Amino acid sequence: MSASALLTLDSVTAARPDGTILFSDLTLALGRERIGLVGRNGSGKSTLLAIIAGEAVAVSGNVHLAGRAAMLRQILPGRSAVAQALGVAEALARLERLEAGAGSVDDMAEADWTLPERLTQALADVGLPHVALDRDCATLSGGERTRLGIAAMLLEEPDLLLLDEPTNNLDSEGRRAVADLLARWPGGALIASHDRALLDGMDRIVQLSPVDTFCVSGGWSAFVVERDAARERADASLERARRDLAQNERAAQRQAEKKARRDKAGRAVQARGDMPRILIGAKIQQAQEGGARERQVAQRLVGEARDAMDIARQQVEVLTPLAIDLPPSGLSSGRSLLKFEDVVLDHGEGWLFGPLNFAVTGPKRIALTGRNGSGKTSLLRLATGDLQPTAGTVARAEGLIAMLDQHAALLDPARDLVENMRAHHPEMTTGEAHTALARCAFRNRDALRPAGVLSGGEKLRAALAIVTAGPRPPQLLILDEPTNHLDLDAIETLEEALRGYDGALLVVSHDETFLDAIGIEERISLG
Repeated sequence: MSASALLTLDSVTAARPDGTILFSDLTLALGRERIGLVGRNGSGKSTLLAIIAGEAVAVSGNVHLAGRAAMLRQILPGRSAVAQALGVAEALARLERLEAGAGSVDDMAEADWTLPERLTQALADVGLPHVALDRDCATLSGGERTRLGIAAMLLEEPDLLLLDEPTNNLDSEGRRAVADLLARWPGGALIASHDRALLDGMDRIVQLSPVDTFCVSGGWSAFVVERDAARERADASLERARRDLAQNERAAQRQAEKKARRDKAGRAVQARGDMPRILIGAKIQQAQEGGARERQVAQRLVGEARDAMDIARQQVEVLTPLAIDLPPSGLSSGRSLLKFEDVVLDHGEGWLFGPLNFAVTGPKRIALTGRNGSGKTSLLRLATGDLQPTAGTVARAEGLIAMLDQHAALLDPARDLVENMRAHHPEMTTGEAHTALARCAFRNRDALRPAGVLSGGEKLRAALAIVTAGPRPPQLLILDEPTNHLDLDAIETLEEALRGYDGALLVVSHDETFLDAIGIEERISLG
């Protein structure tokens, strides 16, 4: 390991509380660089960050920190002011007392006169230069609270940043602020993220999995090249293993048939009685011993081939994403699905947006963009009829529009997926529910898992299966931040499915890479 490393991980193994291994023998040295941490949901990214921060314990291995580490904390929208959330309220009050001439000896001893300047710089670094320190955190958006959490980290003056999904819930401006901060950060940073634009600025990418740890120099684009090559090698290895198994099984069958012929010939000789009994006995013993050896060799070769194929199959399953097969919508190019005419929406604090005019006709793909709080989710509720406009009209093709939110709220967490499917489609048989779920990669016992135990990507697949499973599939899919809780494999699986979907899309997302991948044709900005 490098003597200049800020963080050294030596053969670290982590597990879930039930003992299931998340990753094993992770060895890594991190200096003044940015490392992106990727892997499927549940692969141990958050656990690794907690181990480094001293909040969790590894099963085995050693962690050595040569500097100070700070971990991104979630700031909840409770009853606290910005200064309290940043942990500086008391220190600022101390300085105010001293400046007013009312400070104590203890105030003087504990005063940090560098705090105001550091605080101003930290808030500017995260794109919140004008936020009031007495503002209630409940009035901040989720993205603003995330940026505030990053500012709190910077105030600790760490050498190493530990960031878990730092751009989740951030609008485009917030994402740029985080990316700019990391680009000029002079220390080390370990970032668990599914934001491919952010990951493209990394110095290295490390992928965690139960099978292996995969490390690539460079950002996300370089990682994809290496990962896809590894997938091709894994596929080729599986195909070789299949051929070897088939060859050994055929050889074993030939050995069995050869023995059967010898046994038949031996019984015929014995029946004729023209050979001395002692000679017959010797030949029988010789044949039995030779046959046993041949069977053992054949069984060993077949067993080894099966083991090799199991290993190759496991590697392919780890490296290769699942597939979603959406049914055709039958949408014609001239079909009008949604039309906004002079739509205005007010909320409790006044005007939100409008007048707004747009239409979804045929398989058009539209993205709604804008800052957090600009009304994007409200617009989607107008599109589905869950909300009425303050002024203007919304015309929609009833029964042909389906909406998926980022939490897949249509799923009942207490029911398994087959039960969820039949709750939304009571006319379905159990077999038909299984078939519909299989199109979104839930096969056999996977379809009997409770929705409450699924990962974000699994919930989205299950919700997609349900909304597209009826006798008349939707022709317009409305998606609200669909990638927020998905790992990168799940995002790429969703992208592949939506690229092949022949219906229309109305999508809210700050993930420009995702929007480009699904073929967005038009962007509507709400400011």
